[in-house]
Amino acid sequence: MPTVEVVNVFTSASGGGNPAPIVIDAGGLDEAAMTAIAKSYGHESGFVFSPDSGTDADFRFRFFVPRHEMSMCGHATIGAVWLLHRHGRIGAGPVAVQTLSGKVTAQLRAEADGTQFIEISQPAGTVQEIPRPELREDIIRAIGLEPADILDLPFLNACTSRIKTLIPVRSPARLDAARPDSARIEQLCEQIDSTGLYLFSPDSSVPRKFDARQFPKSSGYPEDAATGIAAAALAFGLLHYGLVKLNGQPVLVHQGRAMGCPSDIHVRFDLAPGAAAPVGCFVGGRVVLAEGQHAQRHS
Repeated sequence: MPTVEVVNVFTSASGGGNPAPIVIDAGGLDEAAMTAIAKSYGHESGFVFSPDSGTDADFRFRFFVPRHEMSMCGHATIGAVWLLHRHGRIGAGPVAVQTLSGKVTAQLRAEADGTQFIEISQPAGTVQEIPRPELREDIIRAIGLEPADILDLPFLNACTSRIKTLIPVRSPARLDAARPDSARIEQLCEQIDSTGLYLFSPDSSVPRKFDARQFPKSSGYPEDAATGIAAAALAFGLLHYGLVKLNGQPVLVHQGRAMGCPSDIHVRFDLAPGAAAPVGCFVGGRVVLAEGQHAQRHS
């Protein structure tokens, strides 16, 4: 019987974080069992296996939402690494993780208060305008907003591990006012080759800080409290828009406030000496055990 532990990932000073049910000893679990666990908890769930033979990875991770398997999940990866460290399975050195989307490297850093800040690597992002720009107004209606609520910038498909559609909203207040039509969003994401709509708005009071919301295509729930893979894609989109400068300072993405789960995702560019563009990025945050959650065994 697998033991499931629930952690909150990308927590902020106000709490929040995205819940992630994790099984760190998932050997023997099949896809039906992993899907059942994701359905039971209603969240994207992570499962830790031994790596495939012939790889240089330390672990192999798999990820499931209530409706299907995902190739990569940032918050579940960070949550699983945190639990492996908590249980004494790994130290602070780099950890190589095999995923369906490729190898990810995780690094732990001890903070002054004794907590762990964990970063995972992502490749350089790709950014292009959505393939059906004439659907702009349909997308705006599907998120429950009006054209006047949106900045005069193109909608972009950005990707490090999965394609997210970036939608620049005029203000954090209008961002919080969005009301997604999940069925319509799924249809539109099919038409624009996207796995979710990622709304964002600059926070004029804090440099390199952006508020965001994620409406996934078909995960089985309407919104995520914190989405590391989308935040990584957003960072490259912000470069494309000219909304951030390329340097080593992290971008702070504050997500989940409209859900009552204020979460902080930190993204910094991986800069090679003399390179004109980043070679990748690192997505990081903090983790805590979910309040009132204890390890549970599932048959």
